[in-house]
Amino acid sequence: MLLDSGTPKVPPEELRRLIEEAGMKVSQGRADFGVVVGGDGRFSRYGRMEDIPLLFVGMRSKGAAGSKAHLARVEYNHLSRALKRIGRGDYSIDEYGRLAVLLNGRSIGEVFTDVYLQRGSDSTCIRYRVKVGGRGENIEEAAIGDGVVISTSAGSTGYYSYPDRIRGDYIDPGGFASIAKNEVGICHITPTYTERTGTDLHPLRYTVPWESRISLSLFREADARIYGTADDRAGVRISLGDLIVVRPGKKKTRVISL
Repeated sequence: MLLDSGTPKVPPEELRRLIEEAGMKVSQGRADFGVVVGGDGRFSRYGRMEDIPLLFVGMRSKGAAGSKAHLARVEYNHLSRALKRIGRGDYSIDEYGRLAVLLNGRSIGEVFTDVYLQRGSDSTCIRYRVKVGGRGENIEEAAIGDGVVISTSAGSTGYYSYPDRIRGDYIDPGGFASIAKNEVGICHITPTYTERTGTDLHPLRYTVPWESRISLSLFREADARIYGTADDRAGVRISLGDLIVVRPGKKKTRVISL
């Protein structure tokens, strides 16, 4: 059972009862698979941490503070039926590659959904560079804005999709983009300016091959942070001269599909 330790979406004893009624046991040690109940933030967290197959169980809400659970494979009110199917072996497993994130050559973690360089509370914007290399890719960009998100296919409905939700003066909460499993998505977050070397284009969002090496750095000092690699809400502080590298990771996330 993998729940939010602070404010779980469902009572742990209720989830335990559903699992046991399906003829399964809750293990305190090595488990055959994990049941993750919550929203996309919870799925993202355990997806970067766990090596066992995971069943993402959604608790959706239409409210601003509620979970959207785009990655859920089953709704909580259908969990009992889903567990029985798993017990019969009536399921498949989808594998997703993770992205490794390095700061000045040192690993700071792998991500299942996305990682982003973003301004902290003490800066109104950040000025940064993006470089992409590998498999014929040679992209160099400079930008001014709130930051940039690097996303896997699993993270495509998150920050990467904010442009799809803009509809004139309103937003469409159901709008989202898709990224193929053999691609990585790059999206500038509310930029005021972008430029790409060798072209007059001012890019906002695009995809590159999975094998690409993506480098991020500041070209002016600011309060900037890396988010998505750890639980710390303050992120990892980034300074002028630091180099962030995002590349394919070594591990995979296995998601149970029904």
